[in-house]
Order: sequence, then C-alpha cells, then structure tokens
Amino acid sequence: MNRLTGQFHEPGREAMYRRDIAPRVRRESCLALSVAALVFGMFAISDYHYTGVSTELYLLLAMRLIVVVSCLILAFLIGRVGDYSRKSWLHALPLWILATAIILIVPLRPESLPTQVTAVVVATMAFYLLIPNLLPIVAIASLYLNLGFLAAAMMVADIPAVIALRIVLLLIMTNVVGFFALLRLEKLQRKQFALLQEERVQNHQLVEEITHRKSLEAQLRLLAERDELTGLDSRSHFMKRAQALLLRSQHDTAPFSLFMIDVDHFKSINDTWGHIHGDRVLTSIAETCKRSLRPQDVIGRFGGEEFIVALPETHLKDAKMVAERLQRKVTELPVMEDMPDHRLTVTIGIAGVLDEETDLATLIKQADQALYVGKHDGRNRVVVSQKVGDEISARAMHRKERAIYEQAKKDT
Repeated sequence: MNRLTGQFHEPGREAMYRRDIAPRVRRESCLALSVAALVFGMFAISDYHYTGVSTELYLLLAMRLIVVVSCLILAFLIGRVGDYSRKSWLHALPLWILATAIILIVPLRPESLPTQVTAVVVATMAFYLLIPNLLPIVAIASLYLNLGFLAAAMMVADIPAVIALRIVLLLIMTNVVGFFALLRLEKLQRKQFALLQEERVQNHQLVEEITHRKSLEAQLRLLAERDELTGLDSRSHFMKRAQALLLRSQHDTAPFSLFMIDVDHFKSINDTWGHIHGDRVLTSIAETCKRSLRPQDVIGRFGGEEFIVALPETHLKDAKMVAERLQRKVTELPVMEDMPDHRLTVTIGIAGVLDEETDLATLIKQADQALYVGKHDGRNRVVVSQKVGDEISARAMHRKERAIYEQAKKDT
C-alpha cells in the first residue's frame, strides 16, 4: 500500500476495492451531506445574532441557502449515480462548496472570528472523517479551507501576530491528526478488503476442491458399480441390488427368478478373431440383454463371458419366456463382418425362489448348475434348474395325493 495515500499500488486491485465499497460510500455520503446541509443551515440563527437585519444577513442567508440546496442535490446525485471509482470529482465537489462557504463567512461576519476558528477545525475534521472521500482529495480540500480562512482572517480582521500563529498551529495540528487518522482508516479498510478477498479466493478454491473430490468420488463409485466394457452392473453392485430385491420379494411373498447367461464358444472367438472382437461380442450381447429386459430387472456382468439377471415379481415360466426371447434375439444379431462364419448364441440357466429360506447364493448356484447342464447338452438352449423342477413336481404330486385323499374321505 502507498504510505501517503493508503491506496493499493496495483491499479486493478484499487479499482476493485472502490467498486466493492461503492454502495456503502454512497449511503454514507448521502447521510453526511444531509447532516452537513442541516447544520450549515441552522447557523443562520447566529448570523442574525451577529449582523442583525442588514445586507450582510441577506448575503449570508442567500449563501447558506445555496450551500444547503447544493449539498442536498449532490447527496441525491451521489445516491443515484455516484461512483467512487470513476466519479471521484462528484464526491469531492461538496468539500469545495462547504470550504468556500466557510471562507466567505469571514468577511461577512468578521466579529465572530473566534467561533469561526472552531467551525473551521470541526469542518476540517469532518472532511477527513465524516464525508467519504479519497485521502488526497480530502487533504487538498482541507488545505484550501485552512489557507483560505487564514487569508480572509488576516485581510478582514485585524488580529495580532501571536493569535495568527496560534490559529496556524491549531489548524496544522488539526490537519495532521485528521490526515493520519484517515490514512490509518484507509489502510485498515484495504487490509480488511485484502483479507476478505483472500478468504473468498480460498473459499472458491475449497469449493472447487470439494466439487473435484465429489466428481472423483462419483467416478470411483461409477467404476465400482459399472462394468467398464459393457456398462452393466459390476458383480459386487449386482449382488447388492439383487439381494435387496430378493429380500423384498420374500417379504411380500412375491415370485423371484434369476438366470445366468453364458456366451457360447467365447474362447474360440477370442482365439480366432482376437480379444477386440470378443469385447465387441460382449458389448453387443449386453445391449441386447438390456433392451430385452424390464426397467425393474437387474443385469450385471458376472465375470468373463457370463451375465446374470435378477427378475423380481417373475414366475419361473415367465422367466423362461424372457430367457427364450433374449436367446432368440441374440441369435438374430447381424453377423459381424470380421466373423462371417460365426453365429452368436447363448446358453441360459434359470432358478427361482422356492421358499423364504432360499438365499441369493443358493439361487446363483442353482442357475449355474442349470447353465452347466445346458452347455453340456449342446449349448444354445434355456434350462430350468432341476432342483426347481423336482420341487415343483413334488409339490404337484403332493397336491394330487391330497386331492385323492380328500375325495376318498368324501366318498366314505
């Protein structure tokens, strides 16, 4: 900061500071000018006391009226269009008007010189501390007021040299105190602004850092939840979602089915056409699966060329229909240009919930066993878990035997 003005050395930073305090300066200037106009107008009473009804009184009243009106107009203008950074002259104008009016009082009321000295001291301090302005402007306006007052006093009033020296020393002391008080205030305000700006920058950086961390967390979460190649749920994320759906289905006593999908002859695809084409096959089949399922169904990549699907509120027969439709759509996929002699097929193993004790691991094991049976029997087929089929057959037999027993009781 400048040692004499208290302003920032960097013009851009100084301009930013003035723009920042502009609203406060406008409010304080309007209030200060309104009070100054009121006080200056009230001293018309003392004019009458010293001059009585005379030409000097009329001149004083006219001057006070002009000053009061000028201050009020300037207060209005500063409040509306005042700009502390670009229109400093508008803020400085009231100082020059008030200083000129105070100087003119001396020849019109020379007999009140002792009280006018006090008025000049008070006005000088008001220039420095009450009416917002830049320090160089205030210093020049105060110097104009003090020198003008001394010149008028020496020309109009016949004052001894000792009294004149006392007045000079008093005005010098007033200016020194006012100057350094305003200089300290200017520096403190700018230091506060600099600290606030630094805090704002740090807060902005902190917000950016938090946003960046949240973005990274979202990306990490996405990587953890999504398979990078196919965009399906990762194995761990699928298990969480499927477990929640299974528990809800068991709580609501609703059906729940699950099937495993395996791409047939995938190893030979990788060995013959390369892993890039193998990745294209997995991506294509994953897209087909997503389009074939409902929004509430959950699909994930279980590992390698295996996919797994959870179907809440779906009976085994409906799950088998979904699996057969999906299998058919895979076989209808267009032949890839680099693989003209290969038709894509999948084998699907299905399992379903039998009771409330069935857990997700058991379902996956049953579906995997059914998938193994399908692959062993020649692939490209849909197989329902044998345990599910045996359980269904046993329950059907039990219902049949129960019906025969009930019929026999009725006959007897």
